[in-house]
Amino acid sequence: MAGDSETRPWGSWHVIDIGPGYKVKRIEVLPHSRLSYQTHTHRSEHWVVIYGKATCIIDGVTTVAGPGESVDVGVGQAHRICNETDEPLSIIEVQRGGYTGEDDIVRLEDDFGRAEAEKTASA
Repeated sequence: MAGDSETRPWGSWHVIDIGPGYKVKRIEVLPHSRLSYQTHTHRSEHWVVIYGKATCIIDGVTTVAGPGESVDVGVGQAHRICNETDEPLSIIEVQRGGYTGEDDIVRLEDDFGRAEAEKTASA
């Protein structure tokens, strides 16, 4: 729902807008933090850097994007956003697909133990 937000160990996300087939979020990544390396079954993502410098890893390929630059992640591609700088990072993420729920995340690697917890829970 628009207005939803959550604080995570790496920073936070805030839902700006949501509708049939899409969700728009603002993602704030703390300095020297990164999101989990993950995939989604039902959605693609388009990231636009608002401020800071994003190190984006998509299927093992690293790209660096600055303010005004964007990166696309296809459905099923492994991806992560990293902030390797001393400054905050803010991106706008546009999710597109038939389902944009938070449970459409498969964590492949995670700095906070969530990938291992998911594997244990599904065993």
